[in-house]
Order: sequence, then C-alpha cells, then structure tokens
Amino acid sequence: MTPSKKSTASIESKLNDLEKILKELESGNLELDESLKKFEKGVKLSRECQKTLEEAELKIKVLMGNELEDSDSTLSQ
Repeated sequence: MTPSKKSTASIESKLNDLEKILKELESGNLELDESLKKFEKGVKLSRECQKTLEEAELKIKVLMGNELEDSDSTLSQ
C-alpha cells in the first residue's frame, strides 16, 4: 500500500495550508459549519507538523550524539 499524496505533503506545504486556513477563519466570512471544518483541518495539520518537527529533532539528536548535548548544557549556563 502506497501512502497517499496528501499524507506525504511536505511540512512547508502543510504550513502554507495552515496559513490559508487561518486567514479564512480570521476573515469571519465563513458559515459556522465551514469554520468548524477548517478549524478541525487546521488542528490536524498542526499536529502533523509538530510530529514531523519532533521526528526531525530526534534524527538530529541521534546524528549529533553528545555534541548536541554538550552545546545545550553550555547554552543553559
């Protein structure tokens, strides 16, 4: 089974979609039902972006190993 095109969208694409949704919601021109659908889609996209960022952070930590931990402790001092 291959992933759908929608599920493999880049984080940039998802962020652009989130911006569009935000503008539509802020306009106040949507019916309540449409606003709720847009809001729900926005929450879903936001969670997907957060998951992608967390996965990227984990990969960076693995690749950088102790170097990243050392720099974190230096910055917090």
